[in-house]
Amino acid sequence: MTKVKQPIKVAVGGFGAIGKFVAKALDDGIEGLELAAVSASNVAKAEAYIAETFSRGYKVMALEELADEADVVVECCPAKFLSDVASPALKQGKTVVVISVGALLSNPHLEQLAREHGGRILVPSGALLGLDAVQSVSQGVIHEINMVTQKPPLGLYGAPALVEQGFDPTAVTEPTKVFDGTAEEAIVGFPANLNVAVALGLAGSGVRNTHLEIWADPTVVRNTHTITVKSDSADLTLKIENIPTEENPKTGKITPLSVISTLRRLSAPVVIGA
Repeated sequence: MTKVKQPIKVAVGGFGAIGKFVAKALDDGIEGLELAAVSASNVAKAEAYIAETFSRGYKVMALEELADEADVVVECCPAKFLSDVASPALKQGKTVVVISVGALLSNPHLEQLAREHGGRILVPSGALLGLDAVQSVSQGVIHEINMVTQKPPLGLYGAPALVEQGFDPTAVTEPTKVFDGTAEEAIVGFPANLNVAVALGLAGSGVRNTHLEIWADPTVVRNTHTITVKSDSADLTLKIENIPTEENPKTGKITPLSVISTLRRLSAPVVIGA
């Protein structure tokens, strides 16, 4: 007799481009998963969007309340709200899928909450590739890990480090290096461009040991990341060219797809690359 499993209830915290995409995929149907609720800064607008676009209605709740309705909470909101959405879920021993991985560094208490209460923090590969391979070689010794990020200049618009320097992305006419240092050092100056570097650091030998270059490059039309790793078990060279979303050139189209892939793995009978 086949055992019938109850679907895993998923709540989406944040209803911007990524949150809407993930929520709609769940509404359309993912085997073993069920959309339970969403959170949005403008409740009335979110309810109207859901009524017009989704197959049925869903609760629109405060970030802090999502964990009461779901087994898994997906964080798709601005990084400053990470603790608001993650802390209640982790205290209940639930799973949080984190997009704003850079904010984990300024919220170390979240890992402690997960340890104390049996919760889990999952970080999708997002705009990167090969994090499984990097994690594998990190079980041995990583000698060196580097990442070079090239972005169309407008993709760096608003970065605090560049605003402070009076840097004008619209005036860039040739590839220009705007940062050279560790992933840890880039935290404050490039918060919207740091998530990929932090994910790489966490997968590898730490953010302090991950070297990062950021280039404003008018010759590229895609957000491009090139990673090189030297270790005692394998040398890796990884490159990805992400197509930016129409809504936000800082975000690649692959990012919400990566979240959906992570969610599918929660209930899939066969998992590749675990």
